[in-house]
Amino acid sequence: MVKQDIQTRDDIMILVNSFYNHVKRDKLLGPVFNEIAKVNWNTHLPKMYDFWENVIFHTGSYRGNTLKVHMNLNELTPLTSDHFEHWLLLFKVTAKELFEGPNTTAAINKAESIATVIKIKLIEKQKKELL
Repeated sequence: MVKQDIQTRDDIMILVNSFYNHVKRDKLLGPVFNEIAKVNWNTHLPKMYDFWENVIFHTGSYRGNTLKVHMNLNELTPLTSDHFEHWLLLFKVTAKELFEGPNTTAAINKAESIATVIKIKLIEKQKKELL
């Protein structure tokens, strides 16, 4: 069966919902999202639809500060490289299970970039705090 590429907001919703279903049940990430951040999925998921729609289709539909959210979460529990690498692995696996094509590749590349930038910023902040 040939997979289609991410083409619509509905496709993004499928990707985001599938990905976060994995995250919620994941042994490493689940507790961070469910118990520490206490994510309200009814509000978080629509923000993520907007975020990924903006990433893939450049809609301007997302208004938020992704780095600040993760900095605040890092205050509640230290986020490690393992968290980001595992998040990225789950995202890649989910995206590739569902879709293939240029938009899917762009989403995966952007996820890699986001995970790397946030991880570096948090690690830099943690190092400064130790000095």
